[in-house]
Amino acid sequence: MLDQRNIKRLAAQAGFDLCGVAPCRHLAANEARFRRWLGQGYQSSLAYLERHTEKRFDPARLVEGARTAVVCAVAYKNRTSDGYPATCRTKIASYACTTDYHTTIRNMLRGMLQALKAAYPGLEGRAFVDTAPLAEKQLAVEAGLGWIGRQSLLVTPQFGSFVLLGELLLNDETDAYDTPFEGSRCGSCRACIEHCPTGAILDERMIDTGRCIACHTIEREPDTGIDLDGWIFGCDACQSCCPYNRRAPQHRNPAFDTLFDPAELDAEAWRALDERQFTDCFGTTPLTRSGLERIRGNIRDKR
Repeated sequence: MLDQRNIKRLAAQAGFDLCGVAPCRHLAANEARFRRWLGQGYQSSLAYLERHTEKRFDPARLVEGARTAVVCAVAYKNRTSDGYPATCRTKIASYACTTDYHTTIRNMLRGMLQALKAAYPGLEGRAFVDTAPLAEKQLAVEAGLGWIGRQSLLVTPQFGSFVLLGELLLNDETDAYDTPFEGSRCGSCRACIEHCPTGAILDERMIDTGRCIACHTIEREPDTGIDLDGWIFGCDACQSCCPYNRRAPQHRNPAFDTLFDPAELDAEAWRALDERQFTDCFGTTPLTRSGLERIRGNIRDKR
């Protein structure tokens, strides 16, 4: 049986700000809600979300024998997280101003998993960072880290929604599990809904990805045309207005220090870049997911 306190100690040593532990179980209510969302077509161009739904909400189907979910979060708030001037037309989501979090968090989790395997011979598990069908935000709620806000993101009391998640699914139980986070602390606040430029945030904590700026600038582009409101990669509009995010501290883990300042790159600077310069400057950041050509194509007033 795994020691919960040891798991949390390893998470802190790895550089995570939060860690919670939850038993693996079928999240039936969340699966039913997700299927209703799919049935309404709100996934738009994100067809991959239609696959492996049964695994997404039952960790034991994703990793055979999984009994424990270790959910880790690291805060990433930086100087761009509070927003941009209204006149800026080359806005970039603040998480994308750092080294790609997939690489960073995966390495942090792998270090934890190696240490756990050394301490517990026979332990098996897998690390996940946003690339597998896993309901990680709901698992974070189950592990007591926070609640799902109106903008459908995990909101933590300490760091708001400016957190990135990673998980370990393990084939053993722990001596104690965290209490799931009960309820929501959004109260009557509707700031995220009111500040979404395209009305993509719906009732019941749902998102219409066909109207979501982040989807239009990064994912396979939906058929619907929208005003990108000056965003060229991702969007922080529903986060920078959140009261929890406004009072959240700046990130503490130096692995999430910013590598560039988007405010220093106007449309002309982006258009002047060639592919080699783009790779030299941004090759380790999430911007490579879209690539230079698409980013330049997003620099326009209307879509």
